[in-house]
Amino acid sequence: MGYDTALRGYTSKRIEEIESADILVGIPCYYNERTIAHVIQMVTHGLAKHYKDQRSVILIADGGSTDDTREVAKEFEIKPWQEKITSIYRGHPGKGSAFRSLFEAAKRLKVKACMVVDSDLRSITSDWVKYLLEPILEKDYQFVCPVYSRYKYDGTITNNIVYNLTRALYGLRIRQPIGGEFAFVGDLAAYYIEQDVWDTDVARYGIDIWMTTNAITNNLKICQSNLGVKIHDAKDPAESLGPMFRQVVHTLFVLMEQHEAEWKAVKGSRTVPTLGLQKFEEPEPVRVDLGRLVTEFKTGFRQFKGLYQDIFCPECFQELKRCAGEAKTKFVMPVSTWVQVLYETAATFHHWTHNRTQLVNLVTPLYLGRVASFINQTKNMSSSQAEEVVEEQAQVFEDHKDYLIQIWDKKTK
Repeated sequence: MGYDTALRGYTSKRIEEIESADILVGIPCYYNERTIAHVIQMVTHGLAKHYKDQRSVILIADGGSTDDTREVAKEFEIKPWQEKITSIYRGHPGKGSAFRSLFEAAKRLKVKACMVVDSDLRSITSDWVKYLLEPILEKDYQFVCPVYSRYKYDGTITNNIVYNLTRALYGLRIRQPIGGEFAFVGDLAAYYIEQDVWDTDVARYGIDIWMTTNAITNNLKICQSNLGVKIHDAKDPAESLGPMFRQVVHTLFVLMEQHEAEWKAVKGSRTVPTLGLQKFEEPEPVRVDLGRLVTEFKTGFRQFKGLYQDIFCPECFQELKRCAGEAKTKFVMPVSTWVQVLYETAATFHHWTHNRTQLVNLVTPLYLGRVASFINQTKNMSSSQAEEVVEEQAQVFEDHKDYLIQIWDKKTK
């Protein structure tokens, strides 16, 4: 059962009054009273500095925060020639529903370009507006993904799963397919609204990978824009990434089924043009709890050992079993094992019609183990050296794509 709009009445009325615009900047938020003012400030300055002659609307799409996020957003003074709407979106709670409201606003305002930034950013500058919008407004690109300088332990879901799979499956080296900051041509909003996904995981945390994958499979002209350092309210993977992990991975696997014909035909990968900042800046460290990651892996292994034995090939299972006996500082899960884990899980997901959520839950401890392994491997490296390890890992995923196709086609429950 779909719903016809993510916009509430008053938001709709404001859009009607504004009539049309050239640029829409969306800021999805939920309990961000500490950071939202800074994000709006940088956006209003950036629009004034780089696009003063364009009609701009800033739309804050809130998930029903009960702190002062919306009050802070409403009271923040923007430039008098810009418009600002502060709204609560309708639909499933989650970032995807916020995006749905932005797509609707973009379509109704007939904007040329739309950009979205997260509301928990502390490192956003006014130039991010230019870096994201310029490729759309001046260089004929249709979809812009971000590239950041991130601390080596930030973005663990991207580094260990999303980048590897997106690159190996679809053949484009998009480094941050779930980055949080995007820009796209206005016409794309109508296409996104029409897709029947708004009652699924996409409406929660799956939206970023869904948008990026659709941009790739529709052969849009895609580039990346380097925004410099990303400093946000980073989360320790051992503590709070569970729901996000499950929804992103679930969405990735569902997209694999939908786009099977496209990814099976892709061999190798190519780079994507990168614009924006030209330098790498060393970001501030993110704290992670190595001991907890390893404990979660070991607990998960004990709990799901029988299921792991059923799902994974003997060689992969033996390696996971060996990992379960390792001390935390010696804990290493080989890349080849991690590739088998993800590829065999994807193939199993494809052949299971029920209990798919349970399957994704089973892999969560293994992912935490892989993160622990990456931490041990890179503990004496700078973030740019650790980046080379991420690239090497992605290449292993690419090299074993034939294995994925083979088990995808024949693996039965």
